[in-house]
Amino acid sequence: MEFCHFSGSLSAIEFRSMHGLLRVTRSLKFPILLALFLALQSTAFAALAQEKPKRALITGIDHVTIYASAVASSRKFYSDILGLTVGCPQDTGPETCFLVPGSEQRVVLKPLLRETKSPKNWLAETAFATKDVAQMRSYLLAQGLQPGAIQKATDGAQYFNVRDPEGNSIAFVQRSSGKRSSAKSAPPKITGGAAHKQISTHLIHAGFVVKDMAAENRFYVDLLGFRLYWYGGFKDDGTDWYELQVPDGPDWIEYMLNIPANADHKELGVQNHFSFGVKDVHAAAAQLRANGLQTFDGPEIGRDGKDSLDAYDPDGTRVEIMEFTPAQKPCCHPYTAGHPKP
Repeated sequence: MEFCHFSGSLSAIEFRSMHGLLRVTRSLKFPILLALFLALQSTAFAALAQEKPKRALITGIDHVTIYASAVASSRKFYSDILGLTVGCPQDTGPETCFLVPGSEQRVVLKPLLRETKSPKNWLAETAFATKDVAQMRSYLLAQGLQPGAIQKATDGAQYFNVRDPEGNSIAFVQRSSGKRSSAKSAPPKITGGAAHKQISTHLIHAGFVVKDMAAENRFYVDLLGFRLYWYGGFKDDGTDWYELQVPDGPDWIEYMLNIPANADHKELGVQNHFSFGVKDVHAAAAQLRANGLQTFDGPEIGRDGKDSLDAYDPDGTRVEIMEFTPAQKPCCHPYTAGHPKP
């Protein structure tokens, strides 16, 4: 069936649906038209490639936000027991901010109002450090996500929020330096610090319950570029923990898998957690006791080969203190990326 027929002084061009062919008469050589078409196509593709935003660098964990039912008790735990610095530079927000001494990382306490229903996940937010928050947001928009607007915190940091496929709140934060400060650099002088009680200078990972690992991987791995660090299970052939490093740094997130849907608050407090890195966990245990905490789990070497201990804040949220490097070979699978450093 013939759809249309054009004729003119140059040539006749016939479009035939049956064969899907473009017939060009001798007056215009086919190779010339083909070369022109390919050149235009190449230019169009190049323009599209230039316009598509690239993912900004994700260099580590900027902060974790934890729900607190009694801020005064939680404040005492994080400052007096863990030795975090009370108050962050130029921060005047309503939430309680603790600075990890020697870095720009933070732990933030979010008050849980009495009339608010108790959340399943008391790890309210995991935030990642990026060098260009505007570029990161543009990238996510181009991928079809709906990140929140860029906001400016009271300390001058720029950030925006977005949720992962399972509804976990994450944020991307750009601070003045754009990266985690070296642990060797001097911490800011802030009133209320507890340097003599300090346990760690580096918040190394955050973990949360995951039901659909494939969906989460499409977000964290395929979209954000996170890379496998280690995975293993209670049994050698099982996968109960799946760890992914940020693409441009050593910090990681941990999927806590195979958690029952009816897990109670205590169990979820164990699973939804965060971790500080140390050189010597036994020295950290001694410091915790000196700071007034006599009861905690460990130290002991876990299935990942790392020596660690577990402390719990007043609401039951687990704070893991873990050595940076393994003390022995891990179960199940080898590490596939470098380890964080102090």
